[in-house]
Amino acid sequence: MNRFSHHILAPFSSHRVISLRSLSFSTSFTATNSHSPPSLIRFSFRTFSIRSDEKLASSCFDLVVSSIWSCLQMGLFGLCLSGNGNWKRVDDVHLLTLCSINYDNGSCCWEFAMASHIVGYPRMGPKRELKFALESFWDGKSSAEDLQKVAADLRSSIWKQMTDAGIKFIPSNTFSCYDQVLDTTAMLGAVPPRYGWNGGEIGFDVYFSMARGNASVPAMEMTKWFDTNYHYIVPELGPEVNFSYASHKAVNEYKEAKALGVDTVPVLVGPVSYLLLSKPAKGVEKSFSLLSLIDKILPVYQEVLAELKAAGASWIQFDEPKLVMDLGANELQAFTHAYSALETSLSGLNVLVETYFADVPVEAYKTLTSLKSVTGFGFDLVRGTKTLELIKGGFPSGKYLFAGVVDGRNIWANNLASSLDTLKALEGIVGKDKLVVSTSCSLLHTAVDLVNEPKLDKEIKSWLAFAAQKVVEVNALAKALAGQQDEAFFSANAAAQASRKSSPRVTNEAVQKAAVALKGSDHRRATNVSARLDAQQKKLNLPILPTTTIGSFPQTMDLRRVRREYKAKKISEQNYVEAIKEEINKVVKIQEELDIDVLVHGEPERNDMVEYFGEQLSGFAFTANGWVQSYGSRCVKPPIIYGDVSRPKAMTVFWSSMAQSMTKRPMKGMLTGPVTILNWSFVRNDQPRFETCYQIALAIKDEVEDLEKAGITVIQIDEAALREGLPLRKSEHAFYLNWAVHSFRITNCGVEDTTQVLYSLSFLSLIFFLRYLLNLGLHGGIHTHMCYSNFNDIIHSIIDMDADVITIENSRSDEKLLSVFREGVKYGAGIGPGVYDIHSPRIPSEEEIADRIEKMLAVLESNILWVNPDCGLKTRKYAEVKPALSNMVAAAKHLRTKLGSSQ
Repeated sequence: MNRFSHHILAPFSSHRVISLRSLSFSTSFTATNSHSPPSLIRFSFRTFSIRSDEKLASSCFDLVVSSIWSCLQMGLFGLCLSGNGNWKRVDDVHLLTLCSINYDNGSCCWEFAMASHIVGYPRMGPKRELKFALESFWDGKSSAEDLQKVAADLRSSIWKQMTDAGIKFIPSNTFSCYDQVLDTTAMLGAVPPRYGWNGGEIGFDVYFSMARGNASVPAMEMTKWFDTNYHYIVPELGPEVNFSYASHKAVNEYKEAKALGVDTVPVLVGPVSYLLLSKPAKGVEKSFSLLSLIDKILPVYQEVLAELKAAGASWIQFDEPKLVMDLGANELQAFTHAYSALETSLSGLNVLVETYFADVPVEAYKTLTSLKSVTGFGFDLVRGTKTLELIKGGFPSGKYLFAGVVDGRNIWANNLASSLDTLKALEGIVGKDKLVVSTSCSLLHTAVDLVNEPKLDKEIKSWLAFAAQKVVEVNALAKALAGQQDEAFFSANAAAQASRKSSPRVTNEAVQKAAVALKGSDHRRATNVSARLDAQQKKLNLPILPTTTIGSFPQTMDLRRVRREYKAKKISEQNYVEAIKEEINKVVKIQEELDIDVLVHGEPERNDMVEYFGEQLSGFAFTANGWVQSYGSRCVKPPIIYGDVSRPKAMTVFWSSMAQSMTKRPMKGMLTGPVTILNWSFVRNDQPRFETCYQIALAIKDEVEDLEKAGITVIQIDEAALREGLPLRKSEHAFYLNWAVHSFRITNCGVEDTTQVLYSLSFLSLIFFLRYLLNLGLHGGIHTHMCYSNFNDIIHSIIDMDADVITIENSRSDEKLLSVFREGVKYGAGIGPGVYDIHSPRIPSEEEIADRIEKMLAVLESNILWVNPDCGLKTRKYAEVKPALSNMVAAAKHLRTKLGSSQ
């Protein structure tokens, strides 16, 4: 059977395009008589390009003409064909609209793109192709052209995948070699002066220097993207910034897709969200209004829009996720002002403003839906269920609703029947022709494709949908909404939903009883922190300004190979243990040679700080290629929590005991905290998150007590992701912090006073805690570490965690942490703000680190201050780690001497 596809093009004069898009043709036809016009035709419109010499088979020419004749008679559009079947433009043609047609032995079957949309898609590739290309380029092993080729191939495959799936609104410019906010900074030419950029198109050298730093200057600050584990590069702005159009990436990628025959929706970070995601540059007053720059950046946006229109774009998507936050009247007014100022530039374009991650507050909803220049509005209807009520209460007539009913943040298969009910209800409000099925947010936050998981348990696999499967779900819902429901697909989905609900592997009655028994106790340690620190110092006998590291040491290719071979059963357990033992011994000796006070074993046995524990806990499943981008080339492979969680046996005691036997210095036991395990996993959505967190806390509690019994006197519990779980709306903060803090206290409430518990935190987490519970008072605690989160907002909840020592990422934050203590926050437990940035290959000097420590001593007592890097050293190389740690220890010793002399 000879089958081929072709495109029908209909040229439109610009004033007719708008009226046409308001129409809906909703039936299909099959015609075998090429001279009999059909009575009704279904069209779905999208803009495409086509070569002027594109031809239709002559045998089909009459069929094509007759097929569209009824629309021609209605005067909806003008079509011009030459006698030989070539398409020709007419003088007033402004846009081209396409529908697809298949020919099969003279039969004509029209195929149309349903009203479906994807907010964004993962960039790394199904096998982390971009990660390896980036790291090869950074190491000087490949060229810029090699990197660009890998990136172009990935973009092409993504666009093709969406086209093949039938997605109508396909995004472009969501791909990035590092971060979409950094891409916007480049587009605006907002390069900090320290990078030596002198104008012109921004290339990889300046771009990656901003992201990663270089030998002479540090990187820009990196922080969490809302409440996700993705990180963005924070723009540094001030009144002296001269904005200019310095990166044509958005236009270039639109043209790139168009050359492949795919008409896309270019995506830009919206101007207001961009400014609200920025910070005042160094030297700029902290009170500086970033929104005062709006009129300075809009001309660049106008240039971009003009080029996109000239290239043929018909839709543009602005991501304005800040609209889901608690905004003041002046911030909301900035949205009105910005889109009013852009109104002329947006003329002739369909404009989508996309929001995600939470409900849109009432006032923000009113502001957004009042924007005259906007054609459609995108809402997260998975995490933003209250937005549904706002829509039901009133939605602007004639506008498009992009309904985000497919979860872009988790990996569970969509409940198609439930989503379809939601969509049908919305259809009755906004109209059938104005409803577009979409994802709740970019699929950047999910794994790429279940096809790459052949070893995943079949039952659990049936419950899941990765990014590729979510694209299919979106289109399946769009088709069902249009009356073309795939019954087999929907039936299989319903069966999977029922299987998950009834599976015995999901429920563990003993775990549920233990979690219920937690009620009625706050799980505080019996002794206050001051008394505990005295007891611990008598046992540990540490010097003033004690030095330590956060946990992991560099993971070499050989080390990864050993783990890989052991997992594949290519080497014996005995050989594996010997290899890991040798690595631990090497790390211990390095630390002793550097004269570090409290040691770590380097975690050579661990692939990931969450996955390692999840693999040893019940209720978890794991993927082979379920990678998700965290920042730059850094990817994580989140475990899947599908059922009740428990600890069948000890997880870290063997390795920690081995490491302690190699040295007389204190050796830290290293654990990941329950909130981080929760927030860095794909979490079951069939029970409240706090219930799952309490289950994990009980498992970690068992491990803490077993480490203590084994003679480990310092135990670090990493809560790097505490901030990620914090709701975006302030009204919901207290509930989250109550159960998150309680979960941490559960883990260490049973240890002796002489066992020191460190709590390791991200900067952003600590910032938030510092501001949150101002009057709770100090209760002390156990060592812990926090990564990039908001310190000022959470310090008082940190205090309430009852930790003996906290270590915090700090160096990329311009020492914002210190300003909190200058403002009068009192902290009496041990504290270790990071003294250098481990996310950059740059090696800090002894003088630089000493300067940082002295700034800390200006606001913190010397008897509580610890000296440590920002975070674990896993992603760095020994050539960077050894000199950096050497300088850190030297700086600490220098200041000990200085403090001793002054005393």
